[in-house]
Amino acid sequence: MGGCPAISIVLPFRDAAATLADCVDSIAGQTWADYELIAIDDGSSDASPAQARERAERDPRILLLRPGRIGLVAALGLGLEQARAPLIARMDADDVMLPRRLEMQQRYLAAHPDVALVGSRVELFSDAPIRAGYREYLRWQNRCCTPEQIAQNIYVESPLAHPSVTFRRDVVVAAGGYRDGDFPEDYELWLRLHRAGHRLAKVPAVLLRWREHGTRLSRSDPRYARAAFDRLRAQYLMDEPALRAAAEVVVWGAGYRTRQRVKLLLERGVQPVAWIDVDPRKIGQRIWGLPVRDPEWLVRLPRPFVLVYVASHGAREQIAARLDAYGYRLGVDYLAVG
Repeated sequence: MGGCPAISIVLPFRDAAATLADCVDSIAGQTWADYELIAIDDGSSDASPAQARERAERDPRILLLRPGRIGLVAALGLGLEQARAPLIARMDADDVMLPRRLEMQQRYLAAHPDVALVGSRVELFSDAPIRAGYREYLRWQNRCCTPEQIAQNIYVESPLAHPSVTFRRDVVVAAGGYRDGDFPEDYELWLRLHRAGHRLAKVPAVLLRWREHGTRLSRSDPRYARAAFDRLRAQYLMDEPALRAAAEVVVWGAGYRTRQRVKLLLERGVQPVAWIDVDPRKIGQRIWGLPVRDPEWLVRLPRPFVLVYVASHGAREQIAARLDAYGYRLGVDYLAVG
């Protein structure tokens, strides 16, 4: 292979014979041709390594690595080690790049040296019906584009589709790269970069077709279960400056599921002074010794810091509008938490 490329594409795969050709074809069709593709076979037992080898023999930009079954996080780490470019583009073998993805993300990062990582909007495709909740999540994610929007919503859900991102290799390596554990490795990296003060952004265009299917790791691996996300959010919330500086903390939402998630903060030392709820049957009660208050109770000084633990996207937007009308500022006086 020749000189240092502008972008290294890191593509771990395992048993991807059904989709790998479409994925690699979409990479070969990019308008930005100055890249290398590092394809890492994570112990496949099907024809996908042979497919990748055949492509590598025809295209010198493709490097095939076969370390055996090492797991996704180790494969990502190996890709970072082998990458020669200053920019790393992530890709998954079951997804498809739109033709201008690399070009638009390279140009964005060149024009915004203060941004460490840029994703894109994505569109879902599947051979089976896509669940309404997943479509709603994608609509929310595609609305979070600016660094400010991503920072303000990063505790709601993962605001970036992992195979859509391109990032500065030196920043991610300095931050410790991908970490292995009982958590989603991509979301943990976004939270760690956010905590370190790095700006994350998104090109406001659809640049990736994201395949939805029942065998995705996010559907089958406990690292991507709701409980794993909840533990991770609680861990990083404790380092949020606005929460650490708050004299009083209240939680909007007093339902059973909210209380279970709030337990994770209580275990880490957060002591709310009240619950906020709109259900008249709950207002006036005490839960865990704390009073349940009507939202109007928040119209007071000094303002408490509000953690909005409401999962419904529509309800969360209504709460945000109400807090804004009370003079609360997102990221300063309140945060939305998934």
